[in-house]
Amino acid sequence: MRLQRVWEPFSSTGPKDSNTIKLSGWWGHQPRRSTPKFGPINCQNSISMEKRGIFTILIVILALAEKSVFAQNPLIMNQYTADPSARVFGARIYVYPSHDIPPAPGKGRANWFVMEDYHVFSSDNLTDWTDHGMIIHQNKVPWVKPESYSMWAPDCIKRNGKYYFYFPSTPADTTQGRGFAIGVAVADQPTGPFIPQSSPIKNVKGIDPNVFIDKDGQAYLYWSQGNIYGAKLKDNMLELASEPVVLQELPNKGLKEGPYLFERKGIYYMTYPHVENKIERLEYAVGNSPLGPFKFSGVIMDESPSGCWTNHHSIINFKNQWYLFYHHNDLSPNFDKNRSIRADSLFFNSDGSIRKVKPTLRGVGLTKGTKEIEIDRYSDLSREGAVVDFLDTTQRMKGWKVTFTRNGAWVSYNSVDFGKTDLKKLLIKATSHIPASVEIRSGKIDGKLIDRINLPASKDWNIAVSAKAKIPVGVHDLFIISKSKEPVEIDWVKFE
Repeated sequence: MRLQRVWEPFSSTGPKDSNTIKLSGWWGHQPRRSTPKFGPINCQNSISMEKRGIFTILIVILALAEKSVFAQNPLIMNQYTADPSARVFGARIYVYPSHDIPPAPGKGRANWFVMEDYHVFSSDNLTDWTDHGMIIHQNKVPWVKPESYSMWAPDCIKRNGKYYFYFPSTPADTTQGRGFAIGVAVADQPTGPFIPQSSPIKNVKGIDPNVFIDKDGQAYLYWSQGNIYGAKLKDNMLELASEPVVLQELPNKGLKEGPYLFERKGIYYMTYPHVENKIERLEYAVGNSPLGPFKFSGVIMDESPSGCWTNHHSIINFKNQWYLFYHHNDLSPNFDKNRSIRADSLFFNSDGSIRKVKPTLRGVGLTKGTKEIEIDRYSDLSREGAVVDFLDTTQRMKGWKVTFTRNGAWVSYNSVDFGKTDLKKLLIKATSHIPASVEIRSGKIDGKLIDRINLPASKDWNIAVSAKAKIPVGVHDLFIISKSKEPVEIDWVKFE
C-alpha cells in the first residue's frame, strides 16, 4: 500500500467519567478538510451474494466475544502497552513498547508501574498489527534483579545486520549504586530471538534509552535521570565511546524524561515528555548536532485532559509520511499506570517547526471495508446525540460502542477501502429496545446513500444483514446516521 498525506481526523475529548467520552474539549472540532486519497490496496473479494433484487434482513443473536482488533486507536486491544518505540525496518514498522500489567499481590508495587517483559508488534499498513510475542523477560536477563517488575521504556535499532534492543531495569548488583541501569540484547532479526548481554552498559544510570545513528555512521545513546543525557556509542553498540553529557538549554523546571532524537533536513530534533504543569506533555527542541545544544521550540502534544500522568513517544517517517507514536490510558481510565499505545500523523511547517498533534480515535491507515469497522473510533461526530461508551466496563478490552440518542445524530469514519470488486452486503452489529433505522452514506452526511437498514427491537446484540446495499468501490469516508428518536447502540459495521 502506498500512503500519501494522511488527513488529520477529528476526535473526541477525554472521558466525562470512567465510562463515557464527551463530545468536545481536548481535541475539539476543526474546520473540515478534504480527505486525500490513498494508493491502491488489495482487498478481500466478496464471497457471498443474496438473491438479486431481494431485500433481506437477517438477525443473529450472539454473545459478545472478546475483541483483538489491531487497528485504530489504541493500536493494541488485548494487552496494555506503553512507551512505544517505533522503527522502520525494511517495508514494515516494528513497535517495541513496554508492557504494563495490573499490580497484584507478589507482583510489583501497588498503584505503580508493573512491567515484567517486552513484546514486539509489526505492520506493513498501520492497520493490521502482528504480535510477535515476548522477546525479553525480566527473569531471563543475567544482570536484572528477579521479580523487580521494572522493565520500563525500551528502544531498538539496526546496525551491520544486527538488531540492538536497549532496555532499563533494576540491577541485582547494587555495588555501583541504586537506581536503574540500561542493558542491551542482540538479535539477527527484528523479532528476535534477542540474547541479553551479561551486564548493563557501563557508566550509564537511568531510564528511557534512545539510540540514534547519524549520517556519518556515529551512533549515540540518550537516556534520562533527572536531566537528559547523551553520549557516543562504540561501533559494537554495547559500550560508550565518550563521557556522558547533560543536554543543554532544555527546560529546567519540572521532570524531563523519555528522550527521542531524530534528524530531518539537517535539523536535529530532541523530543521528550516534560511536566511543565502537573502531568506530562510532549515537547521538542532543535539543534545543529546530535549532542546539542538544543533550543526549546514548542509543544508536540498537550497534556491529557483525563489526567494520564505520563506520555512517551517516538517519531518515524514511513512511506513519505511522518507519524507520532505515543500512549494514553484508553483501556484503563481509572488507573493511569495501565496504558495503551496510539499513532497519529505528524506534519512540519515550511520552516521545519512541528505542528501540534491533536490525538484522535480514528488513528492512521486505511480500514478495509470487509473488516469490522469500529465506528466508535470515529473521525467526527454530531455535536449532540452521539456518545461513546465501553461495551462492558468490567472487561474494557472488549472495546467501545456508539450510542445514538436522537434522530439525525451521526458519526463519520474516514478512509474505508472497499476494494475494486463490488461488495453486496451490509452488516451492522447493533441493539435497540424498539424498532430503529440507520442510514449509511459515503463521502458526506448527505452523500450517496449506501443503505437504510431497519433494526428490530431487541435487548441483545444482533447482526443485521442487508443484501440491498449499494456499496461503492475504492476509498471513501463513511457516515452513519440515526433515523430513530429512541437510543440505538452500534458496535461495528462491515461489508461483504
